[in-house]
Amino acid sequence: MDTPPVSLRELRDRPFDLLLALEARGGRVAAGARTVDGDEWVGVAFRLGSEHFLAAREETREVLAVPVHLTRVPGARPWVRGLANVRGQLLPVIDLRQFLGSGVTPVQRQSRVLVVQHREIPAGLLVDEVLGFRRFPARDFNAAPPPTLLRCEHYLAGVFRQAEETWPVFGLRRLVESPAFLAAAR
Repeated sequence: MDTPPVSLRELRDRPFDLLLALEARGGRVAAGARTVDGDEWVGVAFRLGSEHFLAAREETREVLAVPVHLTRVPGARPWVRGLANVRGQLLPVIDLRQFLGSGVTPVQRQSRVLVVQHREIPAGLLVDEVLGFRRFPARDFNAAPPPTLLRCEHYLAGVFRQAEETWPVFGLRRLVESPAFLAAAR
């Protein structure tokens, strides 16, 4: 029988035990720990225009503020906003709405760049807003992609439905490996 977890607050006067508890929790998270009542799916929620989407946590490397300096790439498609220097690495920044044919994304205070976790294809996707993490029971997943206003169904991996909310799952790997995305040069 497992002992109930000790709260970190109870360990504040025992620094070594606190470090051990933090290490154990970190290990469970890194190993993809599940909720007590079953499997859990975690994704990054973001907005494109008036629609909300999810990206799988494992397909998202990080979320950045929109870089101040973007260097245009001669001969690139208009949806390639430019190259950003992110901690010494060049990152192509792609306007996701423009790529999907829904107009240019206006850069505003809440605009963000979602960096795709992919070994061979570096890409940062400009989105209207990142809404944080969303957690869903895995049983709420439906593999049939829903229709969207942006007409991006072929990049969707499915949908989570909870109550009245619908959260399409945008397949970032599917997007960056698609022939249309890889044809960034004119």
